[in-house]
Order: sequence, then C-alpha cells, then structure tokens
Amino acid sequence: MLQARDIMTKEVITITPGTKVTDAAALLEQHRISGVPVVDKAGLVVGVITQSDLVARARDLELPPTIALFDLRIFLETPSHFKKRLEKMLGVTVGEVMTPNPLTVSPETSVEEIATLMTRKKVHTLPVVAAGKMVGVIGKTDLIRAHTQESEA
Repeated sequence: MLQARDIMTKEVITITPGTKVTDAAALLEQHRISGVPVVDKAGLVVGVITQSDLVARARDLELPPTIALFDLRIFLETPSHFKKRLEKMLGVTVGEVMTPNPLTVSPETSVEEIATLMTRKKVHTLPVVAAGKMVGVIGKTDLIRAHTQESEA
C-alpha cells in the first residue's frame, strides 16, 4: 500500500506570508504547480496559497445576504466573515490571501486517505509534516502519478 512518503514531492517550493501575491502567482505559473506551502521564519507551515485563492480574488464582491423586516435589515452573515472575505480579495501579501492552518498529513498516511481528504475537504495541496517540520508536499498531480504507477505494476 502506497503512503505519502512514496508519492510526495520532496524538494518543496515554499514562500513566506510577506511575499507579494503577484510574486506568488508568478511562482505558481513558472513551476506549473497549483499551490505552495507558506512557512514562517522557523520553517513551520502556517498556510497554503493555491490557484483557487488567487482566482477568488478576481471574483465580484458579494454583499452579505439580508432579510428585510419592515425597516429592519438582518444580515445573514457575520460582519467578521464578510471582513475576512473582503480582506482576502484586497490582500497584497500572501499572508492576507492564503488559506491559514492547512490540513497536513504524515509520511505514513495512505494514498487512499490522502485522496479522501482532498476530495472531502476540497484541498489540492497537502503539506507532509513529520516531527513538526515539513518534509514534502502532495498535490493532485502526485496522486495521479501514483495511480498510474499502480496501474502499470
């Protein structure tokens, strides 16, 4: 049974929260990857920025839905949630746009568990962490490659 350590990319490209969003977009394009882990000064994973995060910045701003009851407007979204969406759309640095506290897997996580996580949680980039340090990253392409290798075996 294949595990994360068997399919992960070991030479991981990372960026920091202070990186400009435009630089992150260029990095994704240059390396033809869909996401990249964001690490702090100590090398700990603090987030992930993906193509989806960048695309979300380009969409139209949707105002919070409301219910009108006489002269009263009741917002169906908390102000803090709306503020987070707005900050993400207007963010200039990776730290403002990234998905914080990303899901991670260990080197022993099975490929089946990884596929299930990616599907259920709708994530495309999973850092692989051992003893608190990132040792690799798994993207959808790594899963597809693993599936191809299993089919050939």
